[in-house]
Amino acid sequence: MTSGTDIAFASALDLAELYRKRALSPVETAEALLARIDALQPKLNAFCVVDRDGALAAARAAEERWRKSEPLSPLDGAPVTIKDLVLMRGFATRRGSLLVDPAPDTEDAPAVARLREAGAVILGKTTTPEFGWKAIGDSPLTGITRNPWDLARTPGGSSAGAAAACAAGLGPLHIGSDGAGSIRIPAAFTGIFGIKASFGRVPAYPFSPMGLLSNVGPMARNVRDAAALLNLLARPDDRDPYALPQDGRDYLDGIDGGVGGLRIAYSPDLGYARVDPEIAACCAAAARRFEELGATVDEIGEIFPSPRAALLTLWEAGAARLLASFPAEKRSLCDPGLIAVAAEGERISALEYVGADMARTTLGLQMAAFHRRYDLLLTPMMPVPALPVGQDLNDPATENHWVDWSPFSYPFNMTRQPAASIPCGLTSAGLPIGLQIVGPLYAEDRVLRAARAFEQTQPERRPQLEQGI
Repeated sequence: MTSGTDIAFASALDLAELYRKRALSPVETAEALLARIDALQPKLNAFCVVDRDGALAAARAAEERWRKSEPLSPLDGAPVTIKDLVLMRGFATRRGSLLVDPAPDTEDAPAVARLREAGAVILGKTTTPEFGWKAIGDSPLTGITRNPWDLARTPGGSSAGAAAACAAGLGPLHIGSDGAGSIRIPAAFTGIFGIKASFGRVPAYPFSPMGLLSNVGPMARNVRDAAALLNLLARPDDRDPYALPQDGRDYLDGIDGGVGGLRIAYSPDLGYARVDPEIAACCAAAARRFEELGATVDEIGEIFPSPRAALLTLWEAGAARLLASFPAEKRSLCDPGLIAVAAEGERISALEYVGADMARTTLGLQMAAFHRRYDLLLTPMMPVPALPVGQDLNDPATENHWVDWSPFSYPFNMTRQPAASIPCGLTSAGLPIGLQIVGPLYAEDRVLRAARAFEQTQPERRPQLEQGI
């Protein structure tokens, strides 16, 4: 490596190979990334905590293991960040909220525990909107997080800081979470890769108030890094009663197998979404690229009616349950949009909630039938480019909600299927466009293989933030 910028945009797996060859050390990597964080954090506001001492201590330990040729894992010494909805021992998980007690966590969430066991170097915790409730990157606690492609734009949410940090070269690996698109939305807005695995594939603790919608998962600048990270995150943890049984899969095995012979459906709008014409054209061209790669691709329309009403019932009830755990007199400290959503949730009856959950199950049955015909589904990830910062389209009084500008994400939280966002181009204004790849339940390997095949057809794209670093 010849410069800090080279280190910043190196993949985690490439860094490990350099460690193995003694061409670079984990300490050199950590120092370079911490210096880059110092330079870019004032612009981006991607971090709420930078654990400089902890990162350097972990890097020194990893360096010693590589010196002895005794790495704990293929990602020993790899830099990683943790979204501030995920417990990390020794630091408070504030969740973007002024309501949360700033006392340090006394235990690690499963994802963080697996990373420590693997020797990863945790750089710090990344920003999120309050309790991860919306797809925009601001909160009452940490303020506005900005998109490295255009500082006047949001990186999306709720894994806002993770996406901004990843795109800006502030570490190759990032832990996000996704309850209605919160990994895939910011991945699309910032031009990185993110995957929400099948529900239960990555053990999670504590249990989310959003119930079966919520997932923890990897965000990275390339597919192979994300697969390597998923290998770690999918290891067992008995604190999650919904965790899937371990199947011993290595998600790097066969990842370069291509998509030849696969039957793929492309839906430009799912029959109900409105898509920016520039994004629609880019995603249609991306879908055609899969034909060039050897797949059969059919363009289709509606698969199911919009599940918006059922999703909002589940989401608003979850928000109400969340805020019910805090004193009512402190709600004035909250994001006003979250207060409004929770108020809607307080009016939802048990019968309505059960009805929405049944609608969720019905949607899963429809997609199971769909995948008897098609191996994968492609859609645009986001129908609009990254929004200007401060532009919050959520207004329950007028029945406008952030889910209306993310119509492709939440159905696949409801169905529990694996779904990923892969960069597929830029708008004329230079903003990233994402393509969504959806697989059948438990077929993360297929989604990753397709994403890897498509990724190899794309040029590397980076935001221009290097001046003065």
